[in-house]
Amino acid sequence: MKNKKNQTGLPALLFGAVCSLLALLPTDVAVAKEKDPIVLRVCNWEEYIDEGDWDADERIDLDNGISILGINSMVEDFEKWYYENYGVKVQVEYSCAGTNEELYNQLTIGDTFDLICPSEYMIMKLLSEDMLLPFSDDFYDTTKDKNYYAKGVSPYIDEVFRSNEINGEPWYRYAACYMWGITGTLYDPSHISYEDASTMELYNNPKYASRFTLKDNVRDTFFVTLGIKDAQKLLSDDFRQQPDYRDQLAHIMNDVTPENINDAEVLLQDMVQKVYSLETDSGKADIVSGKVYASYQWSGDAIYAMDQAEEDDVYLDFAVPKEVTNLWFDGWVMLKKGIGDDAAKQQAAEAFVNFLSRPDNAVRNMYYIGYTSAIAGGDDDTIFEYLRWTYEDEEGEASYPLGYFFTGNNSDETYMISCNEEDFRRQLGAQYPSLEVMNRSAIMGFYDATESQNINQMWINVRCFNLLDVPTPLWATLGILLVFLIILLLYKKLKSNHRP
Repeated sequence: MKNKKNQTGLPALLFGAVCSLLALLPTDVAVAKEKDPIVLRVCNWEEYIDEGDWDADERIDLDNGISILGINSMVEDFEKWYYENYGVKVQVEYSCAGTNEELYNQLTIGDTFDLICPSEYMIMKLLSEDMLLPFSDDFYDTTKDKNYYAKGVSPYIDEVFRSNEINGEPWYRYAACYMWGITGTLYDPSHISYEDASTMELYNNPKYASRFTLKDNVRDTFFVTLGIKDAQKLLSDDFRQQPDYRDQLAHIMNDVTPENINDAEVLLQDMVQKVYSLETDSGKADIVSGKVYASYQWSGDAIYAMDQAEEDDVYLDFAVPKEVTNLWFDGWVMLKKGIGDDAAKQQAAEAFVNFLSRPDNAVRNMYYIGYTSAIAGGDDDTIFEYLRWTYEDEEGEASYPLGYFFTGNNSDETYMISCNEEDFRRQLGAQYPSLEVMNRSAIMGFYDATESQNINQMWINVRCFNLLDVPTPLWATLGILLVFLIILLLYKKLKSNHRP
């Protein structure tokens, strides 16, 4: 009996001791331990984050001693990391969208997310509609060791986000850049010369009719059309030497006045007669299979296609149009409707962005999806070492400067990649464009309701057959056939009514 009494009394004593200790803790800490996990609802593009399950031979061993291997998904690793560092469990409900418009429609019909990753023009739209929550001041505190984004974002990207505004609000307060890139022409050099591929006029050249693809969305294809329409000015030395050249360039590539849209439509109607297809994802396969010789592509997709083609012994190249290129971004933003005034959820959302911005994780994502992270790394050289691991050729005859991205100084000899000149315009040049290319880049803005209606109508006219372009003789023929059909139907009806 004595032993039994001692056994039953011990748990009671322990329970009393634990209660006494909990009573000494601040109330919010004691309650936090009892709470359910924070549910963080995240929406991103498909296949746009490391999903893990790498093969052992995919391990990346860098010269700085960092070894990188994606075993678990990035989301799983974040949940574990957050608990280990903050003592709070978080459950990420991760979903994907196909397009910016699909994502926006989800938001307007009632779907609720906390953290999403739209493209630059959709970020502008959401910000203009007051749907976004600003990042906290704490998120930008570079003295905190886990603030990987603030400490590691590229100075070039950071300046772009600080210098651009919507309604007086700078982008950087509401958006953290995730991936970025440019647009250009993926092409088969056995059929197209570099000179022809490096101009947007390629997409209006009868020589390559039915041998190229354009994007099946109005923004990208409208951009190409404007590049062709205004090529003479865009290539003018006088224009490029203007002190406000970049501002004027952005204005030209965002001119959606009715007159400019009409002029572009006339040109685009002619261009689509030459295109093999307007595509969303098939262009890469079409060029690898030889169906087409050129395809207008985002840089990340071009890199993927070049890598895949080499596995099939097909050599592809990438050229940036000499007129202009589109500088695009995808960035993380927090939604007011989702997070509201929930400080714990906002901290988890900001921590998610920081976790993805940790240099080794940025490498994992770049390796897995093929796009370029906005993270340079700050004092951490992991990103640059990854570039050296990927592209360095000690016997290369040239040096590729990337100081503009890593430090803001393109003459910084620390950030030079030794390689062959052909790499300047292939995977390396696509993933990290040269400063010369970046200097002729333009960001496409968002369109207001009227502008959107006008440009979408133009796209409908181009994609779905413009009735105004039907020749008068054809209208006359169709009219005669319609009258004949009506007479025939009336005759049959009258004959039917006179039957006994």
